This record gives sequence, C-alpha cells and structure tokens, in this order.
Amino acid sequence: MSTPKNPPVYLIDASIYIFRAWYSMPEDFADPHGRPTNAVYGFARFLCEFLEHTRSRHVAVAFDESLSKSFRNEIYPEYKANREPAPADLERQFKWCKDLAGCLGMPLYVHSRYEADDLIASLSRYWRARGHAIAVVTGDKDLAQLLDGPGDSWWDFARRNQLDEAGVQLKFGVRPEQIADFLALTGDPVDNIPGVPGIGPKTAAALLAHFGTIGGLFERLDELAFLKIRGAKALGGRLRQHEPTVRLSRRLTGLELHI
Repeated sequence: MSTPKNPPVYLIDASIYIFRAWYSMPEDFADPHGRPTNAVYGFARFLCEFLEHTRSRHVAVAFDESLSKSFRNEIYPEYKANREPAPADLERQFKWCKDLAGCLGMPLYVHSRYEADDLIASLSRYWRARGHAIAVVTGDKDLAQLLDGPGDSWWDFARRNQLDEAGVQLKFGVRPEQIADFLALTGDPVDNIPGVPGIGPKTAAALLAHFGTIGGLFERLDELAFLKIRGAKALGGRLRQHEPTVRLSRRLTGLELHI
C-alpha cells in the first residue's frame, strides 16, 4: 500500500486523451500557419487539470508509436487492421503532444514494437515492486487488468471515473486479473481481436466466475453442460471449435510486463 514516503505513481495512456480532444475540440484551433492544434489544446488542458488535481511528481506518459507495427501484428496481422490511418493533421499533433508533455517535465515512454499499454504494464511492475500503488490513467478497459493490490486504480480522469479492484469487477463483471481472458472470449472489435461467436460479456463473466481462467475452462470443459448458463450444452462444442482462436486472442489481450 502507498504511504507518504511511497506515493502513488500515475501512468497516463496518452493516445486516448489525444483522440478524444481531436474529435471533441473545435477545428478552428490552429497555429500561425493554419495547421490544426485542437488535439494539442485539448491534451494540454487535460494534463494541466490532471497535474493541478493530483499535485504529483510521480507521473509518466506513454505514447503509441504505431498502430500497425507492434509485436501483436507479428502474431496476428489483422490486429487493429480495421482502423483507418490517422490523418496527417492528427499525426503531426501527436508529435506536438509528445513535445508538450516533455516540456512539462513529464517522463515519456515510446517504443517501436510495444504499445503504450505494454509500457504502462512494465512501469506498473517496476513501481509496484518498489512499494508504490499504481493509478492507470486511461479510458481503455484493457488496462484494468493491471490492478493488483490495495491503492491501485483504473482512472478515467476526464470522465471522473476512478475504480479500485472491486469497482472493476462491478463495472466489467470480472476481476482485474481476468480482463485479458474476458476479452479473449468476447473479442474486442475496437482492436479487431476475434472472440467466440455467441459469447458476450455476461456469458464470458459467468464462465470465468466458475472456471477462473481460460486454461481452467478448457481443462474442465465437460463441466459446462451442467452449469446454469444459458445455452450451456451448445457452448462446449462451440468453445472446442474456437479454442485456437481463443488461445490466439489471449496472446493479444495480455500485456507485456518485461520490456
């Protein structure tokens, strides 16, 4: 647990707040050359409000270098292939947002092969081992899997939504450590990760409540027919058929802790 000597460490997932600013801020924000600056303005406002609110010096910001060149694309080339390339005006503003965070004295983390989520996961492991609680500042449910003890939180600061481990389970129906398995079963259309047809959030949560993990589910699949889950008898065959897909998806939804 964090103490005054070991304050919480705030790890910001920059991309989600830059994208939100790009889509929500007026397009008439521009530099002297007429180039749009709406995403930079919105991101700057977010950072200033965040720093004023927390008054913390234990803050880092992670950025995505590319949407199509992470190690997950090596595993599954269709990963995030459903996303349109970022417009040139937005790509330019991503660079300016990095410059802005650096000018504010915030440590920046970017990697050509690993995503911001993985960088945040590795930073979480590093600081937790040194006695600090972790606050993952994001709106991305994937990162809820990083909560691992008292004081940890998943915090969508802009929407004033901060969840501890119990809050994550209440919101998503599974414990933080089950989030990656949950997404492997349901799929994640945002990242173009396939799931099992017919398995939605409620069914996935029920399966994980009983079996604990995907590994436990496939080891004890014969038990499924006896559970009080809607369509349980048909689920066993469907899961056997799609086991390779689930195993693949689980490799995509997990985060890298040792960068």
